Amino acid sequence: MNFADSEIVNSIMTKRGMDPVKSPEDAAVIFINTCSIRDNAEQKVWNRLNYFRKLKQQRKGKLVVGVLGCMAERLRERFLEKEKLVDLVVGPDAYRDIPHLLSEVEDGRKAVNVILSQEETYADITPVRTTGNGVTAFVSVMRGCDNMCSFCVVPFTRGRERSRPVESVLDEFKLLSDQGYREVTLLGQNVNSYNHEGRDFAELMYRCSQIDSEMRIRFSTSHPKDFPDEFLHVMREQHNVCNYIHIPIQSGNNEILERMRRTYTREAYLELIQKMREMIPGVSLSTDIIAGFCGETEEQHRDTLDVMRTVQYDLAYMFAYSERERTLAHRKFMDDIPEETKKRRLAEIIQLQQEIAGKRNRMEIGKRHIVLVEGTSKRSEVQLSGRSDTNKMVIFNKGNYGPGEYVEVEITDCTSATLKGTVLRSVRLSDTIAELVTA
Repeated sequence: MNFADSEIVNSIMTKRGMDPVKSPEDAAVIFINTCSIRDNAEQKVWNRLNYFRKLKQQRKGKLVVGVLGCMAERLRERFLEKEKLVDLVVGPDAYRDIPHLLSEVEDGRKAVNVILSQEETYADITPVRTTGNGVTAFVSVMRGCDNMCSFCVVPFTRGRERSRPVESVLDEFKLLSDQGYREVTLLGQNVNSYNHEGRDFAELMYRCSQIDSEMRIRFSTSHPKDFPDEFLHVMREQHNVCNYIHIPIQSGNNEILERMRRTYTREAYLELIQKMREMIPGVSLSTDIIAGFCGETEEQHRDTLDVMRTVQYDLAYMFAYSERERTLAHRKFMDDIPEETKKRRLAEIIQLQQEIAGKRNRMEIGKRHIVLVEGTSKRSEVQLSGRSDTNKMVIFNKGNYGPGEYVEVEITDCTSATLKGTVLRSVRLSDTIAELVTA
């Protein structure tokens, strides 16, 4: 989401007459786009801002530094008054105001706008994509969140849910297709809740899938409480909607789920997983897991491990609980799990997931996948990397192939995180998907 937001800010700044630069040392204005979901993310921001303060001192004040996004809304007073690290603070719904705020800074004032909106979606702003690989892109279809999970600060930093008009999303898709992008990820704090004038996410995804049969579509993130059958039908029937679902569990224990205000039970979640696998054979699943939430016992922790063994996730994002101010958990519960216990439980979760992912990847050996080439492998200049339809990273020799191509790859080896394979041929997504599914 921050990546997509940064591209909106790029558009606003270029219209003001400024050009992107490749390094902060060359910049006249630096924005750091922030996340408040975990304390670790915020600590990285503070460290980065201390470096930018040194740059400001070297440039004798001829450098403007601004903080954008969730931390801007949450910690605006600390940024401007206590730490005095930045010149302007801009919340996630106030990016249109950046040119005006920069004018205030030029007049020697500190500038701030962190007002949340119930309407802002930036639907009319065409993102300027100055980073990335030119192959994959993000499109934000909605903003905010109404779920109010007790551990999550997002509803307080990004406001209430509101959805972009369908036509504005389709127009952006068409533009990306014309520009040669081969994969687009639809973004929202909970894309299942998308609804604009009665048109839901299943309809939006179907309409997007019809624009370009050679452009793959992904989405993130979903909530287990409202995953409609209609959307699963779209995934099954449209060849360019990827067979990958990110479906956070957070905890495998009903008492903890209730304390988290997740609004589903372990049993309901497992029924949903079974339905997904029945309706979409071969679907790849990932999840989010929190270790050491308030009051979690060893038995409740083991319930989470048990769900992991039952579901067999292909990928998991795993974190120790990090208390966030303003959330219900901060107001109502005690963060009473010792840090060493959190770390030990998290380590057990990570170890189990690595074992599961390794086993599932070994099951891929001998199979064939359509892989979208994204670029050169990070570890070798003579190899390329890309993702399968099921969102698994695949490494293979470069040959005569390049970014943006679809290739059929036979998997020959793996690690717990990566598949390795041999390219058999270059393919068209629409022409080969049926025969690969049959195989």
